[in-house]
Amino acid sequence: MLNNNLEIAVNFIRQIGINVVFKDLGDDTFLPGLHIERGNIYVDLQKLKYPGDILHEAGHLACLEASERNVIRGEEIGSRPTAAAEEMAAIAWSYAACKHLGLPSSFVFHESGYKGEGSNLMHNFDNGQYFGVPILQWFGMSAELSQAGKLGLPVYPSMAKWLRD
Repeated sequence: MLNNNLEIAVNFIRQIGINVVFKDLGDDTFLPGLHIERGNIYVDLQKLKYPGDILHEAGHLACLEASERNVIRGEEIGSRPTAAAEEMAAIAWSYAACKHLGLPSSFVFHESGYKGEGSNLMHNFDNGQYFGVPILQWFGMSAELSQAGKLGLPVYPSMAKWLRD
């Protein structure tokens, strides 16, 4: 059975066009209970430690071009030449998703996440000290306050679209 926040997140991820599949996974996943493969997020509810991690993983997929989204495997994400920028975009995307869904930012920025810096990220984002937004802006998904008007995009954390073209 899904807890309410996880159910909200899964429904949202599916609604934007990313498939979520519940199945048993081995112990060799990057994040406990989660695996990305060919545009799908596989979730093992018995091994999932932090339900908010699903929004972060969805952010990785959402910020990829559609042609890449449908072929990438989770273990490839961190080794791409653009991995650092994609990580920042996924973090910004997942925070925007939390705000959109009315979930607390602690859902994605838990204390065990982000190499122990989850609470610092939560504090910064909750206080408007964002990063990753210029990348979302470049993708045409959202914009910084100073650029939103001329680009015709909503000001972050509002999003114009949830999937990169």
